[in-house]
Amino acid sequence: MPAQVFGGADAASALPPAALFTGSAAQDRLLEALAYVVFSAPVADDDAVIDDARHALLAAGVVGEVLYSVAARYRAGSPRSPRRGNDDATDNRARQGQCAMIEQFVRFAIRAPKLVLAVAGIAFVLFGLVGVQVTDRLSVGGFLDPDAESSQAERALARDFDISGMQLIFAVEAPGDVLTGAGADRANDIVDELRADDRVRSVDSPWTDPSSRARSIDRDGQVGLIVAGLTGDDNQAQETAADLAARHTGTTGEITVTAGGQAMAFQEINERAARDLALAESLAIPLTFLLLIWFLRSVVAAAIPVVVGVLAIVATTAVLFALTFVIELSVFALNITTALGLALAIDYSLLIIGRFREEIARGHDQHSAIALAMRRGGRAVLFSGVTVALALIGMSFFPMNFLRSIGYAGVAVVALSVVLALTCVPALLALLGERITRKPLREAVAVESTFLYRLAVAVQKHPVLIALPVLGILLIAGAPVLGMQVGLPDDRVLPDAAQSRQVGDTIREQFDANATGTVHIIYRDRADDAKAAAEYAAALSRVRDVDVVLAPSGTYAGGQPMGPGDPGAARNDSTHLTIATSLDPYSPAAARQLDELDAVEPPGDAVLGGLAQQKRDTAAGIGAAFPKALAWIAVTTFVLLLLLTGSLLLPLKALALNILSLMATFGALVWVFQSGHLGGFGTETTGFTVATVPVLLFCVAFGLSMDYEVFLLARFAEEWETSEHTRADNDRAVAVGLARSGQVVTAAAAIMIVIFAAIATSGVSIMRMLGVGLALAVLVDATLIRMILVPAFMRLAGTWNWWAPRGAQSILAKVRLRE
Repeated sequence: MPAQVFGGADAASALPPAALFTGSAAQDRLLEALAYVVFSAPVADDDAVIDDARHALLAAGVVGEVLYSVAARYRAGSPRSPRRGNDDATDNRARQGQCAMIEQFVRFAIRAPKLVLAVAGIAFVLFGLVGVQVTDRLSVGGFLDPDAESSQAERALARDFDISGMQLIFAVEAPGDVLTGAGADRANDIVDELRADDRVRSVDSPWTDPSSRARSIDRDGQVGLIVAGLTGDDNQAQETAADLAARHTGTTGEITVTAGGQAMAFQEINERAARDLALAESLAIPLTFLLLIWFLRSVVAAAIPVVVGVLAIVATTAVLFALTFVIELSVFALNITTALGLALAIDYSLLIIGRFREEIARGHDQHSAIALAMRRGGRAVLFSGVTVALALIGMSFFPMNFLRSIGYAGVAVVALSVVLALTCVPALLALLGERITRKPLREAVAVESTFLYRLAVAVQKHPVLIALPVLGILLIAGAPVLGMQVGLPDDRVLPDAAQSRQVGDTIREQFDANATGTVHIIYRDRADDAKAAAEYAAALSRVRDVDVVLAPSGTYAGGQPMGPGDPGAARNDSTHLTIATSLDPYSPAAARQLDELDAVEPPGDAVLGGLAQQKRDTAAGIGAAFPKALAWIAVTTFVLLLLLTGSLLLPLKALALNILSLMATFGALVWVFQSGHLGGFGTETTGFTVATVPVLLFCVAFGLSMDYEVFLLARFAEEWETSEHTRADNDRAVAVGLARSGQVVTAAAAIMIVIFAAIATSGVSIMRMLGVGLALAVLVDATLIRMILVPAFMRLAGTWNWWAPRGAQSILAKVRLRE
């Protein structure tokens, strides 16, 4: 029976319902237990101290369970030596403590599987009703640091000059001269309606303001631009843009009006992302099901991960909807976290099912097999979830809301996937277990006859000869990352058919002035000091590649006044200067120009805005935060793997190989998407990489790599601890561990590749790059890293793989997290 597997009647005692509510007594007990762990402070001899602390920590979640496990093992004393057998009562007590939470989940699922699944079904319906509303609450923005100089300039423009950072641009096209005839009539009607709309803060057009004709009429005089500044935040501006575009765009006679600009681009990205998500899910789920049938050789067994995966998708949308009331959530979080939730839920389910079938093949009855699978595989699932979540937390170090929101949402989804795997999978196995074990099981085959075992042995025979070419391939693949240039997304992330993309292409190809390269300078001083403003504007106009500078006192070019200015650009104590340039804001020339503009002494405290400054601020923000995020991920991963293996060398090996794998992935992405090789996989090559994509890829892919690392290392350690600790035992532990867990890693990797490849079908280039990058990272990690470099490295290191300093061995022995 399950209770016997877990250690008797004491282990089977139910959790008191009151323990789920941490009252003052439980809190006192919890503090005592934590003091014991952290400060080695004495606690009461009664075991109730630790038990009560466990209950309180269980209510607090996964982290609490880990802390309790450490406390229980430290209290119990030194763990079992691998050579002393399984009859050590002290070690059994600590093991029971470590598995307490998973044990309770399993017992309940085995006793009442129909109740568990009924609750899951009700939750599915409720989550679906809630989650269907999530797309209306997501934001496309969040790529900028809100405290950066460019963000301060944007806020100053909106506050002091009613100039919105979110613009809607109407392109009016007419044969002949667009400034006269039917083209002018259509344009004037649009301008009048925009000015009467409370949602529009400002309107600029060449039909009503002749001074703007140089920058708002194309070379042939057939296309004119109406630029409207919109009120509200990003989400409100998108809604306004969609409404106004629906009213004013279209073809009437020979006049064609299209809508673009940032607000329209954001709206189309949001709309396209929702459609692409539905397409990705419709592709990924059936393909995943077919792969699972192939791997598990059972339709019923394959259905279990798919059911859990669908639950994860629906629950993810509900979790994201709830998070939108706490933080601004990026629209890309929906695609990424939904795919992540589906992939992890299926992977974790697959791990548990594989372990269940393995225990059945060893002769255990169904309930005992479920209990053993959850005790061993369930622990790996929990540990893996914590590892992935910690990697995703690394995104919270970055100032961009785009990254933070995906990090927060990702942590919630990982926790959700773990909970679903630990509850629904044992319940489904309890109901359907007999139906998935009727046919001969692949797990019953002798491990020595498997392909992965033979591959590991072959690599171990010639580790250097086999590993060096693989290292060379990865280093060559990673070389292009040295030429990575970063920028910000614009309408070019959309396909050619998108309306805002067409407007953007028209502006870039047919207009002399590059509206996207405009630089804004706002300085605070006396607004009536026209002389200071004139001298400053004249000095700015002498900077290389500056076309004109528009100031309150006049328009300047080459240091000389060229025409009237904009008196409205001086209000209260702020002055706004607009600098027109034809440079690409993401080019090195634009960066050099920004330095020269910044070097001109302003009359007061000045801030610079525009895309060139936004690019600089974004690069600076990522550069400042990346070392912190990297340190967080490296340290937490090292500590977790140290607790899992008791070795100092294996965590370092894992970190080094993961970074090598990610460098190769980044290099390939730069080569394809930035440099345009292989047609950029159907995307527009802009010559730069969206700045936030490498960070997102790093954190997510690193977490997934460690997910597989935990699966393998847990099995390596399990085999090693039952051996005599010789070099041959090390080699066999690696070969057996790779053969057993490697099957799960291979299947899980294939499924993740399918899911992420489905994301890559998106028409939004950011999503395509993320999908390709994540699929490639998983492929490289599951093949070249796990199948070749890991066994080669562990063969070369031998018994040193399991080394720890003599002084640390006793401490590690007490705090190790086993199984």
